[in-house]
Amino acid sequence: MTSEARPEGPSTTSSGPGKVLIAVYGVFALAACARAGVQLATRYAEAPLAYLLSALAGVIYVVATIMLARGTQTSRRVATVAIVVELIGVLSVGLLSVLDPAAFPRATVWSNFGAGYGFVPLLLPILGLIWLWRTRTRESGSGSGSTSSGSRR
Repeated sequence: MTSEARPEGPSTTSSGPGKVLIAVYGVFALAACARAGVQLATRYAEAPLAYLLSALAGVIYVVATIMLARGTQTSRRVATVAIVVELIGVLSVGLLSVLDPAAFPRATVWSNFGAGYGFVPLLLPILGLIWLWRTRTRESGSGSGSTSSGSRR
């Protein structure tokens, strides 16, 4: 057991809409890892960069899923780093795949900003970062130890 306390109430990353976010991350983790595994095992020579990037995306999705589900202070930090890396990846691979399609002879999860997956790979890190922001604890800034700001719309 870890000595790190898990936050209670509305500030947990795995409560409310966070459950849906974690489920979507889990589905993408499974899909990206399975797809990349098959591609790397059977067609690596066709497009090694694309398949390795899909595997990287899968690993990032796994890390984000687990860390969001845990919801501890440390796991929130790890989730934030993973999701920022994910956002940088989808933006850079998305842009490169649009500007130089020949560089990606086979699609990755992040190609064309995730168009092959309904742009969910582009929206997912944005939603993940928003959720981490909305569920942050107020202890470090307010000194009150409260997990809510007192005013809700």
